[in-house]
Amino acid sequence: MKGFKPNHFLAFPLILMILNSGAYSQEKFTLSGIITDEETGEALIGANIYVTTLEKGTSTNTYGFYSLTLPRTDSLGIIFSYIGYIPQIKKIYADKNLELDIEMKPSTSTLEEVTIQGQQDANVARPQMSVVNVPLEKIKELPVILGEIDVLKVIQLLPGVQSGNEGTTGIFVRGGNADQNLVLLDEATVYNPSHLFGLFSTFNSRALNNVTLIKGGFPAQYGGRLSSILDISMKEGNNRKFQGEGGIGLVTSQLTLEGPIKKEKASFIVSGRRTYIDLILTPFLEVGNSSDYHFYDINGKVNWKISSKDRLFFSFFTGKDDALYNETKGISYNIKFGNSAATLRWNHLFGQKLFLNTSLIYNTYEQDIATIQDNFFSQVVSGINDVNGKMEFQYFPSLNHEIRFGAHYTNHRFLSGGKSEAQTSGNQTINVSNLPSKYFSEYAFYVNDEFNIYRGFSANLGFRFPGFSDSDVNYFEWEPRATLKLQLGPTSSVKAAYTVMHQFLHLVPSSTASVPTDIWLPSSKRTKPQLSEQFAIGYFRNFNQNQFETSAELYYKTMDNQVLFREGNQLIESLEVDTALVYGKGESYGLEFFLRKNTGPLTGWLSYTLSKTDQKFDSLNFGRTFPFQYDRRHAVSLAIAYKINPRWTVSAVFEYATGKVKTLPVGRINSYYGGSLYEGTFYVYEERNNARLKDYHRLDISATYKRNRKIFRKEYVAELVFGVYNIYSRQNPYFVYFLVDPVTDQPKAKQVSLLPILPSLSYNFKF
Repeated sequence: MKGFKPNHFLAFPLILMILNSGAYSQEKFTLSGIITDEETGEALIGANIYVTTLEKGTSTNTYGFYSLTLPRTDSLGIIFSYIGYIPQIKKIYADKNLELDIEMKPSTSTLEEVTIQGQQDANVARPQMSVVNVPLEKIKELPVILGEIDVLKVIQLLPGVQSGNEGTTGIFVRGGNADQNLVLLDEATVYNPSHLFGLFSTFNSRALNNVTLIKGGFPAQYGGRLSSILDISMKEGNNRKFQGEGGIGLVTSQLTLEGPIKKEKASFIVSGRRTYIDLILTPFLEVGNSSDYHFYDINGKVNWKISSKDRLFFSFFTGKDDALYNETKGISYNIKFGNSAATLRWNHLFGQKLFLNTSLIYNTYEQDIATIQDNFFSQVVSGINDVNGKMEFQYFPSLNHEIRFGAHYTNHRFLSGGKSEAQTSGNQTINVSNLPSKYFSEYAFYVNDEFNIYRGFSANLGFRFPGFSDSDVNYFEWEPRATLKLQLGPTSSVKAAYTVMHQFLHLVPSSTASVPTDIWLPSSKRTKPQLSEQFAIGYFRNFNQNQFETSAELYYKTMDNQVLFREGNQLIESLEVDTALVYGKGESYGLEFFLRKNTGPLTGWLSYTLSKTDQKFDSLNFGRTFPFQYDRRHAVSLAIAYKINPRWTVSAVFEYATGKVKTLPVGRINSYYGGSLYEGTFYVYEERNNARLKDYHRLDISATYKRNRKIFRKEYVAELVFGVYNIYSRQNPYFVYFLVDPVTDQPKAKQVSLLPILPSLSYNFKF
């Protein structure tokens, strides 16, 4: 970023704001309101408002609010639309400001489409790119592992997103590591969004309202991570009537209840899930072995409409994992970790053009993992406690013009430590209360302006100024953001984006078996903040009245100040682990194609990603470039659902990906009494990530039968879901290890495959 002057860039959007405000000085009235679900009162996020007579429009914000400042005319035709709901057409006669709240009715059937001529969709019309809104209703129709609906599994099917190991919920976006994804649940950071082994995410889909993935062209209100933002909003609760839904699967059961506290004024929702894997596995354990594992998560939210201008929200979330496993001979481990968060938010409207959201957030992440394998003991303890305050303004000066500005502040309390040593009868575990704490602050100021420059040419320009400080170091950075859109016609556009991002936290992946898991570290004098620059350009086209959305995007991203442990390191019981780290950089580029069908009996999407990601560390791999751990050249995903009739829906998911890379030894040396973990054999490695495992592919199918039933004279919806995961039982590689043949004394590679064909059956209900 050398040679750039922040004051010049800051002046540019400010000048544009002034010019835009003057250009619209002749506007006469403002139309604003809230768009909600007619049956539940739930805010509809991202609903479209399109002015047919002007061929322009906007969309609702995170709280369902919209604002349009329009020229005075005899009449204006306005279309309100949202996927899965019946569109509404209104004719407006106004000579003064007007507040118009819209209640939209869910479509009872997708077998017959409702199309309205002249609509535009945000995919083409808005100056934003690399953004995917995940349709929650469609998530419930797709096949899943063991019948467990999972948002993160669906995110893995999107272009530019790679999965980690088979069946896990980890996501790696545009060449970034797992820590480079900012996961937000009602604005609270979730540091580890997965339950143990990564088979399930911590999010109960039945409690969610909206899920948005941003991979590039980041608006200035987002920051703190390099690769993606996963912004998740919880439901507010039905403010019209009491209702509930739940499900019983092979490994978990869950229940969600919601209803009014005061009708149309205040409501609540609470959702819980608990596994019983421990009960299932116990009968299959060998004699002398023991296992105890369970996880649970709880979501809750209360909201209160104080007045037409004020609204208060309180939401909370907790998810915990507890696992214990002991073998009479072999490996033993004790794993405990979890996230908790609480968010208090206040919305206020100043007139019809200025919207304020103020939030106070508390979140924690704790992890304690101890293992014993053969003659080796290791333990890692890590924890982060955050207190976060946010204030954000949204100002709507005119049609197709939105300004956001605000500030964030987070106080982090951080602790981390580890130990690794040869096993003895008196191994002492780490006393968490004795670990030193480290406090540091993270803050940001930002401004973002989305506006039309000229006919068909619009922009989203922003600046973010993030900072980080503790007792030893201060960092203050600046991040220009720009997305430009050129409208080629009513149904197509070209967009380009440039984004700079900084990240002050580092999740350092282990390089040897001496570290049982990854650990979080803050920036320091030695460990500089991570930095990325991303360029992207794309073509966007919709067909058949927005029934089909298509996009093709090219991106190029650089990542500096990446961190890894030195080869062969062993942790000590200390926060100061900088001397055990090495530093490098990464480069990622690729092509992403996305086709989605939104309406009709057949819905779904097809995605394809062609990408390459490399890393270079002066102190690793002899300074030579090597492939990133999750680099995969090709990735294809197809997800479809077909509604045969109101009772039956069938769906399928197919995935293909180039095999992931692996570091394999080229030789070995026998050395008895040569060292704790490596006693007996030292393997010789010449190059990092020098081999690629077999390609990955899998087909899943499911069928859903839904029917209205009665119990105690009360009607409810019953649903049976039949599924088969990996229907042709592909033996995909989970990992590879080596065994020495006792006869030939030669090592032989062995592949471990985790998930063969897995049938599932789950029962869901809603009343």
